[in-house]
Amino acid sequence: MEYWTILLSIVIGSLGIHYLFRNYNFFKRHGVIHYTPSVPILGAMTSVIFRRTSVVDFIDKIYNFNPNAKYFGVYATTNPVFWLRDPEIIKSILVKNFEAFPDRRGFADLNEPLLANNLFSIRGQKWRDVRALLSPSFTSSKMKMMFTLMSECAVDFANFLSTSVPAEKSDMEIKDAFTKYTNDVIATCAFGIKIDSMKDPTNKFYVYGKEATSFFVTRTFKFLLLSTFPTLGRILDIKLIDDHVSGFFKDIIKTTIATRDAENITRPDMIQLMMDIRGKEGRRELNIDDMTAQAFIFFFGGFDTTSTAMSFVAHELAANPDVQIKLRQEIDKVLEESNGEVTYETINQFEYLDLVINETLRLYPPVAFLERICDKAYELPPALPGEKPFTMKKGMICWIPVFAIHHDAKYYDDPEKFRPERFLDNKMYHNSSFYMPFGLGPRMCIANRFAMLEVKVLLFHLLARCELKPCAKTTLPLKFQKGLVMMPEGGFWLNVQRRSDMHPVLESTMANGVVNS
Repeated sequence: MEYWTILLSIVIGSLGIHYLFRNYNFFKRHGVIHYTPSVPILGAMTSVIFRRTSVVDFIDKIYNFNPNAKYFGVYATTNPVFWLRDPEIIKSILVKNFEAFPDRRGFADLNEPLLANNLFSIRGQKWRDVRALLSPSFTSSKMKMMFTLMSECAVDFANFLSTSVPAEKSDMEIKDAFTKYTNDVIATCAFGIKIDSMKDPTNKFYVYGKEATSFFVTRTFKFLLLSTFPTLGRILDIKLIDDHVSGFFKDIIKTTIATRDAENITRPDMIQLMMDIRGKEGRRELNIDDMTAQAFIFFFGGFDTTSTAMSFVAHELAANPDVQIKLRQEIDKVLEESNGEVTYETINQFEYLDLVINETLRLYPPVAFLERICDKAYELPPALPGEKPFTMKKGMICWIPVFAIHHDAKYYDDPEKFRPERFLDNKMYHNSSFYMPFGLGPRMCIANRFAMLEVKVLLFHLLARCELKPCAKTTLPLKFQKGLVMMPEGGFWLNVQRRSDMHPVLESTMANGVVNS
């Protein structure tokens, strides 16, 4: 066991005993229905923390603790947390009464600017200011400009897989490949850097990106310590991101700004938007640390979560060949009608592609649960008939178990089955508290449209050229690995081969070395 793991185990144990006496009887004292864990210090999450169960099984077990209750209490490590099940309460907290629950814990209390100063973590008025500043990055007009940059990355990626991967290497860990694509997209769209990570997998942007987003054992313990005892984390100066990684991203921002200022360069990306507000009356400027933090969280959120979403889509397409064939037919039809000239408008007119992505995000939401902190008194109705209401007070925490809600038979027929057609009636799920792959309300993921476009562009170019099949290492049916990360056992292994029935329009452009996008 590593030194850090031993040290953090001792610290968590010691402080846990102290907090145990202060917090552990919270729900009992207030007469709130609650789940009582067998191990008090680490709470209900003990089995997940020590990798005896998967986060998916943990969520499912807690969610079904009392199926009739609108909410109940759970101890997450030493913290009492309100676990919400009722869609009306969830919508009230995330949307209707957002002002009472405007923030999440995030990393705001850490002594780590890269994580503490970004949009995910910041709170109050600062969050409102930065959210208003960054929102124009994700309008339709900006998406249309970024579409060209994304398409270049997707074409390079798909062409590499369909022309440069020998047959004996066609079995691959597809998430590893997809992280290279998401790395390249974010590098060009957020940082203004052109990279081809399939051809050059040792570039620093990709290497440091993997290092920053990998949740190995030591970092898991650090994360738990910092989220439970943030003050101690500041005192000990414990960090999740190593200094050489944060320094690398900060240097990129500094260099990019200096180069663009000196050479009068403009690009349709996030850095440019943050640069453009400088000197404008009434607009809050961001310093280098703030700008780096915003660009980094865009990277941190998109590098892993988007590639994971793509991997789950690819897995389901390989496991359901009838769905994959139908989707390839839709793609070929668009290639035929557009003569290979695929535009931003074209990519957003796909119907079946949208259904496939929506259903995948239901089965495997990027974030398994949402968190909100109470900022002012809010009365919860009785959890069960005959129970009393409970008034949440400032500082109390609630969790919304997105994964469990997405798999609840109360809201979805045959919820474990991959059935894209269920989203044909998309109005039923729009702005719904039982479909929340990107969250809900003012604090939902600001980059959800960007992420969806990134996935669509990738799948279009990949499936136009390649066929996805299970291989010997594919886990069927899918089983989740034990621990805090929602990943299948053994990874996302698939067989990826060039299509034998590629559309003639695409065949001719590839033969000529020209691909329109």
